[in-house]
Amino acid sequence: MSDRPGASRTLLRGASLAILFLTAACAAPPQKEMDQAQGAIDTARAAGAAQYAAAEFAAAETALRRSNEAVTQRDFRQALNQALDARERAQTAAREAADMKAVARGQAESALTGLELALASGHQRLTTNRPATPPGRRATPAPLPALAALATLVSAGDATLQEARSHVQAQRFDAALALARPMSIKVRTAITALDDARTVLPAPRATRRGR
Repeated sequence: MSDRPGASRTLLRGASLAILFLTAACAAPPQKEMDQAQGAIDTARAAGAAQYAAAEFAAAETALRRSNEAVTQRDFRQALNQALDARERAQTAAREAADMKAVARGQAESALTGLELALASGHQRLTTNRPATPPGRRATPAPLPALAALATLVSAGDATLQEARSHVQAQRFDAALALARPMSIKVRTAITALDDARTVLPAPRATRRGR
């Protein structure tokens, strides 16, 4: 029974020291934690979080701003809590941005592939519908309006493809997708229109020979 008072005093002393350390920690601005939060925000921004994880990134910036405001009001405990929250949210935003950027890259590259295939088909149609007519034979003429429309779109599509590729190289995946996907649809629609127009062309009349 004689040990209990000593044990109680030891526990009390330990609790007092813990309180003292906590008080000391909250007696000054949490500069280290605030710097860590700012570093995490900078890293998240570099990872594209402002675009691909906008909500979480904005929350991180808000938490850090509140941390600075709490320091101004000398509420260092609140400043610490906000700094820790800002750091955690920024790290989450960076992870989300990496995931979303990978998805955006895949969509953009898929759209570029689709446009490349559409343009290849378009060039093939233009070549097929402009054959050299063998001597003594009459070629079926291509429908000029549909052919001209396809030629215009293929030319524009070639330029669009180069621009979209430059966006992908600069990691502007949304911009690349916005260019490539609609142009691919336009080129394929023009190809279909040309093919449909050719199916309704009248067959060339046979040349009558005199007796």
